[in-house]
Amino acid sequence: MANNFVFNDSLPVAPLKLAALESCRDFASKVNDHIVQFRRNDIEELTRRKADLRYRGYDVDSYLLDCHCPRFGTGEAKGVINESVRGNDVFVMVDVMNYSIPYTVCGYTNHMSPDDHYQDLKRIIGACSSTAHRINVIMPFLYESRQHKRSKRESLDCAMALEELVAMGVENIITFDAHDPRVQNAIPLYGFDNFLPTYQFVKTLFSHDTTTKIDKEHLMVISPDEGAMNRAVYLANNLGVDMGMFYKRRDYSKVVNGRNPIVAHEFLGSSVEGKTVLIIDDMISSGESMLDTCKELKERKAAKAIVCCTFGLFTNGLEKFDEYFEKGYLDYVITTNLNYRPKELFDRKWYLEADMSKYTAAIINSLNHDRSIGATLSPTEKIQKLVRKRQQII
Repeated sequence: MANNFVFNDSLPVAPLKLAALESCRDFASKVNDHIVQFRRNDIEELTRRKADLRYRGYDVDSYLLDCHCPRFGTGEAKGVINESVRGNDVFVMVDVMNYSIPYTVCGYTNHMSPDDHYQDLKRIIGACSSTAHRINVIMPFLYESRQHKRSKRESLDCAMALEELVAMGVENIITFDAHDPRVQNAIPLYGFDNFLPTYQFVKTLFSHDTTTKIDKEHLMVISPDEGAMNRAVYLANNLGVDMGMFYKRRDYSKVVNGRNPIVAHEFLGSSVEGKTVLIIDDMISSGESMLDTCKELKERKAAKAIVCCTFGLFTNGLEKFDEYFEKGYLDYVITTNLNYRPKELFDRKWYLEADMSKYTAAIINSLNHDRSIGATLSPTEKIQKLVRKRQQII
């Protein structure tokens, strides 16, 4: 694995620094550890080849930048960097969905919202933009990505945020499973990369469930709505199985919690009877739609209902998932570690985590060397290798 990241014909564009905001320090620490290991393996391999790698700061114990955003009693904040970033390739990492961080406003305790995290991101960018060689943003959950298109008289928040970031000097924005990646049209002349965790989902599932057979008679991929069709088609084609989809019938005469309520879920596709079904989507917000999909599939006699979502937000808590698991409507939920999740989630029997830290580290390492990411890190070949290995075992 290490040899895939040996860049013996190119040096980094500049010394690497990871500016991790408080919202994603734990994840950034794992990413940092992987990059350190990659580069130590690089040096060992290059030494064996009798190559020379003389580059300042290439082999260090940590690439994490000492930075933070302290707040005043009024709730205002500032970005502070406690070491030089002059000439560095800075990757600013933020999790805008981390609601666990409190701060005080005139004696009252608030919890940081996506807006607060976005402002802190801009503060750190502002603190280093004048001297850094290049600034890149790693934002796993793209800020305001669900407000990606205009219906009636509405603000286009995601597009405005992207334009603001590049105006501040950001050259590359890296995100995962964007709700609608076409939002990158707002900044067509700048780097915008959207990565999918499909390989990590498959790897996690295969590691945990050793009985699932990968063929059309035993496995099926389901899209819970029309918006997730591309994800489902990609996974189904890689696994060589059929796919189906639900579409939501909504009551457009009402608005509840900012959206039109769902009247019914209608299914399109072949029979799911006796099959393991993988339901794939970008996020679990309240989970209502995903749980309804699981129930509908189990009522159609599906053997297992396994949910694969990049971001597990669980905005309405975990109790409903517990209830559906106990009733047999839900078997597993797989999410990534790209966003904050409450500690009690890890105690749930139905929860599995797909680790994205090594993948993120490989992306950063490749970008720092100005190497092609698509050719090096495309998950298709890895998924096919996993499937072939699994088919030989079963």
